[in-house]
Amino acid sequence: MDAATRSMVRQRAGNHCEYCGILQEQMSAAAFHVDHIIPKQHGGSDDPSNLALACYHCNLHKGPNLTGIDPDTGALVPLFHPRQERWDAHFALRETVIVGLTPMGRTTVRVLQMNAVDRVQLRATLRTHQSQQ
Repeated sequence: MDAATRSMVRQRAGNHCEYCGILQEQMSAAAFHVDHIIPKQHGGSDDPSNLALACYHCNLHKGPNLTGIDPDTGALVPLFHPRQERWDAHFALRETVIVGLTPMGRTTVRVLQMNAVDRVQLRATLRTHQSQQ
């Protein structure tokens, strides 16, 4: 993938992780990744419609997964697709916890471990810092 494509993905995402919403500048120690929403091993391409900006945490936990098990219903559900879905249709940020509003949202929160202790603590720290400014 060329530098121009990587730059376009970052700009399109506003330097936010397209899964959990954290800003790159809030995670300066670890560069965000350009994620293949549908991984190459599953036939995904480098086309911009298949690329999303992801923090290291979301990218690591998403891996090559395309689906997961909805914790409420036990059904096999596709993961959130940032190019095809709207974040606020599937997720809500309540205080420092990301809540899945739909089967897709719940499943993505679970598979990407969006509410791991370190993630919730990070959002709390950032929230406190923002309120002090």
